Amino acid sequence: MRYYRLPGGEHRSLSESLVVIDDEDDAYDLTTASEDLSSFTDLARAANASGRSVDAIARDRIPDAERRDLGDVEENALLPVVPDEVWAAGVTYRISEEARKAESGKPEVYIDVYERDRPELFLKATPSRTVGPRESIGVRGDSEWDVPEPELGVVLHRGDVVGYTIGNDVSSRDIEGDNPLYLPQAKVYDRCCSLGPCVATEAVVEDPHDLTMSLAIERDGEVVYEGSTSTSEMATSCETLVDYLGRHNTLPETLVLLTGTALVPPESFTLEEGDRVSIDIDHIGRLVNDTVVV
Repeated sequence: MRYYRLPGGEHRSLSESLVVIDDEDDAYDLTTASEDLSSFTDLARAANASGRSVDAIARDRIPDAERRDLGDVEENALLPVVPDEVWAAGVTYRISEEARKAESGKPEVYIDVYERDRPELFLKATPSRTVGPRESIGVRGDSEWDVPEPELGVVLHRGDVVGYTIGNDVSSRDIEGDNPLYLPQAKVYDRCCSLGPCVATEAVVEDPHDLTMSLAIERDGEVVYEGSTSTSEMATSCETLVDYLGRHNTLPETLVLLTGTALVPPESFTLEEGDRVSIDIDHIGRLVNDTVVV
């Protein structure tokens, strides 16, 4: 199933609704069946307490839930899950390793990561720095080379994988390339991350390592970059990334882990204010964001 977060509407006492799209592409507002299910974290918490899957909990509530228009759901979707933290992995694809070598004056550090067992993991965003569909992503005002990084996001609840989403790890390549110690400034700032449009469970995303992922960037109505790849090109599995993230590290209740990118615009490209970034991943959907300078 695919889970969306929507505004609750004027007729609702709650400000948000959790909406599920079932196997037949029908949409149901689970919050109308139970006000205790107003977010994906609520659903995951209920599933964890009962020892059942989130899909099983949702199916139990669908008969009592109000239907929603599928077009309305997709048009008004908010940030699908509000994670306590967003983490990210780097240099998980060969093209990413090559891009980091090109941007950095110290390329050997990226080669070492790509060839070793221990992955690169870093804190990417807090809730206040994360945006959802149709909200604007940000590029730093003190950076001259900025790119989107489309990535498969793994959604964790109490350390267990409960679904997948699309992530955009917006990055300042010149700041990171100047010195690897500047990585936090290149990665963590206002509007540095977007997630959406939904959380798709493992019943929908049967194999996270066999998904087509594409990126398109529009400027003044014209496509200035587009490309596609497959998550099968990942050199490090999602399972390995999740395992390393949890080692000697107490994870918050809800977390999203971005798994790296294989779509890197050419060195001559940088994001500009007004650019529209669209990321598609099989079975999950499309995440669209415009760009602002922050």
